[in-house]
Amino acid sequence: MGPGDVGTDHLTGERSVPAVVRRAVAPAAVAAAAVTAVTVLAVRSPYTPFSYGFCPSLLVLGVACPGCGGLRATHDLATGDLGGAWGANPLWVLAVPLLAAAWAVWAVRRTTGRPLPVVPRAVPWAVLAVVVAFGVLRNVPALVPYLGPAPLP
Repeated sequence: MGPGDVGTDHLTGERSVPAVVRRAVAPAAVAAAAVTAVTVLAVRSPYTPFSYGFCPSLLVLGVACPGCGGLRATHDLATGDLGGAWGANPLWVLAVPLLAAAWAVWAVRRTTGRPLPVVPRAVPWAVLAVVVAFGVLRNVPALVPYLGPAPLP
């Protein structure tokens, strides 16, 4: 029997789970959680004020954080409204395909037992810089119509 084949434990006599199945559990769980969250957002609209709570940054400080409008953007993406999603949070609209691609690379490599690619040290810092810059720029009055979260209807 080769690696990943179903067999029996030589000590207990119990059937063992194939390695590929064990390795696929985490990616499948992440996918299931994401699908569940998107389904909830597609069914229960975040456009109703306080339907998912409130944004502490907006409520306390009066500024839109980089994540403001993310729930509405996800709802709009799930229902096929790309323009609405862009109006709610353009950074999230750009991030979703990148996150999906990162998940796919992780899922394939984990399931096949290959190591993950090495992420250069500069990447997390670059992501942080983009998120912080977006958070600042979306609160500049001249840019609010383009980067600020769309107002609730």
